[in-house]
Amino acid sequence: MSRIGRLPLELPQGVTITLDENVLTVKGPKGELTRAFHPDMNIKVEDNTLVVERPSDNKEHRSLHGTTRSIIGNMVEGVTNGYTRGLELIGVGYRATKSGSKLVLNVGYSHPVEIEPEEGIEIEVPSNTKVIVKGIDKERVGAIAANIRDVRPPEPYKGKGIRYEGEFVRRKEGKTAKK
Repeated sequence: MSRIGRLPLELPQGVTITLDENVLTVKGPKGELTRAFHPDMNIKVEDNTLVVERPSDNKEHRSLHGTTRSIIGNMVEGVTNGYTRGLELIGVGYRATKSGSKLVLNVGYSHPVEIEPEEGIEIEVPSNTKVIVKGIDKERVGAIAANIRDVRPPEPYKGKGIRYEGEFVRRKEGKTAKK
C-alpha cells in the first residue's frame, strides 16, 4: 500500500472540490485548478475529506496511487496558500528589472533577455539581484523558475549565474600555474 496514497486529505475551510468522472476541479481563495486523472483511480470526497483508492495491486495502479494523491494535495495547497520560488542573480553587473509584466535580465550577454510570464504566474523583483515567481500551480511555478535559471545557470568556477535561493553550487578549482 502506498504510504502517501492511503493518507486522507483534509480540505481546508473555503476549498471546494467538484469531481466529474476523472476530472477534478479545486476552487479556493486564490483561484481554481482543473486536472484530469487516470480513469482507474477512485477519488472519493466524503464530508471534508478526500481519499484516493486504487482498484488493484498491479504495478501501474501502485505507481499512480501516490502520485495522484500528491498532485491533488499540491492543488489544494496551491489554491489556499499558493507557491513561490526564489532566484538569486550572482555576478558583477547581473541584474533583473521588471518592464510591465515582463522580466528583463541583464546577465552578461550582449543583449537583455526578456521573459514573459504565463497566465496565472506572477514575477516579482524585490531587489535587482532577486526574482520571485508566484502562482497557484506548483508545476508551472517550478517550470517558469527553471526557465529563468536556464538563461544563465551557475557555473562551477566563479559561481556566477542564476541560482535558486539556498542552492549550493559545488565549486571547482581553477588552473594552477607551473613553477
